[in-house]
Amino acid sequence: MPTGLPNSKIALATAKLRLPLTVPYRLAFGEQTHFDVLLVAVLDNGNIGWGEATILPGYTDETIDQSWSLAQDLTDSCTTTQELVSACDKMLDKAPFTATAFLTALDWRAGDPILQRSGRFELLGTVNGKADHRDKLEHEVETLLDRGYKTLKVKIGWEPEADLKQVNVVREIVNGRAKLRVDGNQGYNREQAIHFLSRLEPEDIELVEQPCAAEDWESAAAIAKVSSVPLMLDESIYSLSDIDRAADLKCADYIKLKLMKLGRLNTLENGLRQISDRGMTAVLGNGVATDLGCWMELCVALSNVKTAGEMNGFLKTPVQLLEPALTCEGASVILDGSMPKINLDAVEHHAIDRAGAWKEIA
Repeated sequence: MPTGLPNSKIALATAKLRLPLTVPYRLAFGEQTHFDVLLVAVLDNGNIGWGEATILPGYTDETIDQSWSLAQDLTDSCTTTQELVSACDKMLDKAPFTATAFLTALDWRAGDPILQRSGRFELLGTVNGKADHRDKLEHEVETLLDRGYKTLKVKIGWEPEADLKQVNVVREIVNGRAKLRVDGNQGYNREQAIHFLSRLEPEDIELVEQPCAAEDWESAAAIAKVSSVPLMLDESIYSLSDIDRAADLKCADYIKLKLMKLGRLNTLENGLRQISDRGMTAVLGNGVATDLGCWMELCVALSNVKTAGEMNGFLKTPVQLLEPALTCEGASVILDGSMPKINLDAVEHHAIDRAGAWKEIA
């Protein structure tokens, strides 16, 4: 149970939200035009804690319909903190995103000191443009650089030669002014990954992320033996034991964690320390999350992460759930240690379905 939270009577309120994206988000497994979000509120003696999970195919085996069904069941059946924690712990293996929405709402409700940290944390910028449209791509990259981004993410995972062209054109435009984090999003088989990595020049490349399928650990180990650039695992990492597996196989220089996979804030923090203890470098952040999830990851990152953060999902949608909104200055987010509130008007406007004790919140 989250620290400082006694077993007490609770009420739950849940909502299924659909948030539009400002521009489509290009991934190897499809173009996304919106976020499907599970929003959770835990009410205890008039106080509220909030949590979220954004469900995206390819990031989790969960679907939004499955997540919503589980959320409704929990909303109907759990009346104490102990019941909710027990139910979510049993769900963590098969439905970690859904469980995390509820468990982090309990962390908020408990006043977890992690969520009261203050400081500045630097994000990376995501490049969406294509090499075939050089003028638009150059404008996009220059805009990101002008805003102060020192690390840029380039998506690959379609066809190795075309992807090499994409990376090389971006690198040429950047001209040493930023590092490139190249993300394969599980798009390659082993042969394609080796083809890409054997031809990729290492100059200005920070790392290449998850070129092969999440469950294909043999390929992860094989490509690590031939790669001249650092490699990072993301989708392969679903638990703290996966960090040890990556270290034992020597198949990653970097490990990326996301809060939505791990359930609790302190578990995420422990995972970041474990990555360092095993001789790898930690990256944190979910590019597919609302400002609620991004804020929680930022709070954890402040004391634990030195690499550019990927918790930039909130910049992809015009809808902000937090009040006040996150404060951005250039490529950084600034936290002042205060606890935000939830913009109930935004929830009302973008909710597809709701369940539970919303009357008590209003």
